[in-house]
Parts: sequence; structure tokens; C-alpha cells
Amino acid sequence: MRSAAVHGFVTSLADLKMAALLLRHAARRCLQPQLRPAFCLRNAVPMGTTAKQEMDRFWDKNTRLDRPLSPHMTIYKWSLPMFMSITHRGTGVAMSAGVSLFGLAALVLPGDYASYLELIKSLSLGPALIYSAKFAIAFPFMYHTWNGIRHLAWDLGKGFKIPEVYQTGYIVLGLTLLSAAGIATL
Repeated sequence: MRSAAVHGFVTSLADLKMAALLLRHAARRCLQPQLRPAFCLRNAVPMGTTAKQEMDRFWDKNTRLDRPLSPHMTIYKWSLPMFMSITHRGTGVAMSAGVSLFGLAALVLPGDYASYLELIKSLSLGPALIYSAKFAIAFPFMYHTWNGIRHLAWDLGKGFKIPEVYQTGYIVLGLTLLSAAGIATL
């Protein structure tokens, strides 16, 4: 019994030693090309063309096919979804900057909110200008809100078909105008 266990142990050691020798042999032959560069390089195939020739071929093909140098706005026709996506990002950045500046102004400027509100009232700007200013403040907020709800519907997997994208886009624009106008009248 005991000799069988010792024999199995010795056999497994011999197997390990054989595997180590094979790995060392392969490493010497291939992983160390300074010793035998012919072994590793004999399978290398020279390139048919140089990098300059490849680039010349690429640009010749693009010129022949009249391809533009880069995708820019002359390639893509403006569409409602593209415009609304850009506007959604713009309103988000504008509102973030506006809230940050308003908060910073509240910290730095002397006086309180009521005193600045009285200053604006004392200017006697007129109802049309006041309404326009309120609308300009309400529009980005309402647009970003309604378009955000549209994006939430997209997150649920609804409204991805092209007609639905345009339909919901027009609905968002309509709701934005109506709600911003309503808020501006307050």
C-alpha cells in the first residue's frame, strides 16, 4: 500500500518535471528571440504594402467616392429629435448655471430677496416686458420637465418608433408652450 502511494507521488513528480522541461524548452525557443531569432521570425510574413501606401489608398478611395472629411452638420439634415436632444441638454446646463449663479448671488450680494424684488418693481418695466421675462425663465424649466417625462417613457421602452418619436416631440413642444405661458401669467 505504502509503496503504491510513494510510486504515485514519484510518477506525478516526474510528470511535473517533464512539463516544466517542455515549458522551458518552448520559452527558450520562442519567447527569447535573441537566442534563436529564426525560430520566431520564420513564420512572419512581410507586409504587402507600407503604411504610407495604405493611407494613400484610403484617401484615394475617399476622394474617388466623394466622401466628406468628417461628419459635420452639412451631412445630417436637422430633424426634430436631434433639435430636441440638443435643446434638452442646453436647458439642463442653463438651469444648472442659473441656479448656481442665483445661489452664489444670494450668498455674496448685500440685502435680501425682497429688497431686489422691490428694486425690479420700482423700475416700472411694463407688463409685456415682465411677462416676457417670466416666460423666458419658465420655458427652459417646463421644456426640460416635459422632455424629461418623455425620456422616462423611453426608459420604459415606449415610443421608439419614428412616428411616435415625432408625435411625442410635438406634444412636448405644445405642452411646454402652454405651461410656460400659464406660469408666466401668474
